[in-house]
Amino acid sequence: MKLFFRKTGEGSAIVILHGVFGSGDNLFTTAKTLAEKGYEVFLPDARNHGQSPRSEDFNYEVMAADLDELLTENEIKNPILIGHSMGGKTVMQFAANYSNFLKIIVVDIAPRYYPTHHNHILAGLNAIPIRDLKSRKEAEEIFSSYVSDLAETQFILKNLYRTDEGFDWRINIPVIAKNIYQVGSEIPFSKPVVKPALFIRGGDSSYITDEDQIQIKNNFLNAEFVTIEGANHWVHATRPVEFIDNILQFIQE
Repeated sequence: MKLFFRKTGEGSAIVILHGVFGSGDNLFTTAKTLAEKGYEVFLPDARNHGQSPRSEDFNYEVMAADLDELLTENEIKNPILIGHSMGGKTVMQFAANYSNFLKIIVVDIAPRYYPTHHNHILAGLNAIPIRDLKSRKEAEEIFSSYVSDLAETQFILKNLYRTDEGFDWRINIPVIAKNIYQVGSEIPFSKPVVKPALFIRGGDSSYITDEDQIQIKNNFLNAEFVTIEGANHWVHATRPVEFIDNILQFIQE
């Protein structure tokens, strides 16, 4: 699948993959900062997200293949791959299946299985009468009864946009809902990955546990770990300076 992507900067290539319910725009501040440091940064939208095509197929094998197609079509050789949450699992799947990368950075996710925990979000999205919606405020009022966190509400509803007829979604809600269990699926490895890998976790997040690090070291023989204190699961948003500093230190080693 040919993904929609944005690009900024010049230099060695970095590709950044977003999480579920997101888009490349979520990490534009990170991309802009890295571009200012001398890198060419690509921000693709995952399938069924943003402006990329939609498909009934939604799992890490096909998303890793999408990334491979993006790199091949744009002649991107040995990039640094960065992925947050779902994007991090896509990066791990890519590293297990392909060799066209220099290093990977995985943000606040491990290769293990995670139980589905997005049902409240999907219920809130499905409760919004998208065809009859009169205003963004109406959507916020409906959605906030399912998701109480204001920052999470604002993040999810970035997917709502105006059309000539009213409103529509930039995410494929039916397919994501049908396959939401795939987002938490375990990444299989036929052999360990030997290229350098950095795993960044938020100090206030429980997505990467101390026990997870043992499994990660078995699958990524040259893995390093960084915990950014005061950061939650959205490390790049809650501690952006420390996040960039750790990325630059790792990729410039």
